[in-house]
Amino acid sequence: MHRYPKTIFFTLKELIPIENLKMGLCEKPHFLKPTSTYPYLFLIFVSIIINIPIIYNVIGHKSIELMFSGIVEETAKLVDIVKENDNVHFTLTCSFVNDLKIDQSISHNGVCLTVVDLKEGNYTVTAMRETLDRSNLGLLKVGELVNVERSMKMNGRLDGHIVQGHVDQTAVCTEIKDANGSWYFTFKYKFDKEMAKRGYFTVDKGSVTINGVSLTVCEPTEDSFTVAIIPYTYEYTNFHAIQVGGVVNLEFDIIGKYISRLQELTAE
Repeated sequence: MHRYPKTIFFTLKELIPIENLKMGLCEKPHFLKPTSTYPYLFLIFVSIIINIPIIYNVIGHKSIELMFSGIVEETAKLVDIVKENDNVHFTLTCSFVNDLKIDQSISHNGVCLTVVDLKEGNYTVTAMRETLDRSNLGLLKVGELVNVERSMKMNGRLDGHIVQGHVDQTAVCTEIKDANGSWYFTFKYKFDKEMAKRGYFTVDKGSVTINGVSLTVCEPTEDSFTVAIIPYTYEYTNFHAIQVGGVVNLEFDIIGKYISRLQELTAE
């Protein structure tokens, strides 16, 4: 009998709960047996993501916003920082500030924060201790530029990849190489084997979010990876301000996390 590799890839035929479903010379792996509900749950998750535009049209709520895409709209200038107990209030200004409203979600260097105040061409967001410890927001200084993106609508184009705005950890820039007009940035992050089992890692040609920018991974190792930055991204995001030793925010691909979690559950 041939054995299947440990993977969650499957066909719809394999999910049909028919007794004694024959698969030729191959033995059905335990995690795809009809008694297991996890493949069904994963299919539901994928179906929801794929059918977001249809769901949007059926619901009819044009104001519904779901996530970010990692396509930075512009950089906002940090004009004030106020500390209040363990919270920090950041006040920024950008070109679309007059279009904002209280309680709106905006990605700041990849961190989803809520607008809590609007005043005199500026807006304010608040970060709590957990956010400050996990991201580079606590290192920001007045005058610095922050990558910003408003959450996308359910019927919008997903030009980057699914970005939640939930930063996983920070990374440090270890090398910047000129590529005759573009640049290669290499980043190193703290590797945790247990977290890697849950999807907190990078894969070649996979997606990763750096300071809110959706990018493609190349040359990944256990605790580092490289990304290529074109002139447009370099100029219109804060990548032009990143130097060797600089700290950036990382968000690993949510699809990889779900797949890793599914494999973990089906292995139990």
